[in-house]
Amino acid sequence: MPYSYSKFKKEVANHITRMVSRNSKILDVGAGSGVYCDLLREDFDFIDALEIFPEYIKMFNLIGKYNNVIEGNILDFDFSGYDYLILGDILEHLSAEDAVGLIKKIESKSKLCMIAVPYLYEQGTEFGNVYETHLQPDLTPQVMSERYPSLNLLYGDEQYGYYVNYSTHD
Repeated sequence: MPYSYSKFKKEVANHITRMVSRNSKILDVGAGSGVYCDLLREDFDFIDALEIFPEYIKMFNLIGKYNNVIEGNILDFDFSGYDYLILGDILEHLSAEDAVGLIKKIESKSKLCMIAVPYLYEQGTEFGNVYETHLQPDLTPQVMSERYPSLNLLYGDEQYGYYVNYSTHD
């Protein structure tokens, strides 16, 4: 869905604000409704959106929120010009193989990222968007630590987890 779990959003925004300098280039991958831009816009000068579903770009006026809005797929996108990536509700939409490869690619380019995922959540096509289908509905804290050992839990509960690919000692 273009919306995500609301719990811990302010804490995550505060964490990103503490960890990332104001002039950093941020890429919000799968921007959906633009919630991360809404949370971070006043603290950062440069936030771009990468959105795979063109209807969300129109539906949520993403062009009015972000510096730039790019229609595309993170698996094919060159994110080397960005300092920090936000992947809110993205990993579960990728196959485990693609997601592991994406995390490795992010880390090989020394990019920092925050990843948010729902746990044990089945989902099919929503809003006519086939990309909404969850290809990893099996995610749990244990599966995350086994499948993505380089990620560290930042915040979470029994329904949802926020992870980062760097030390959480801020």
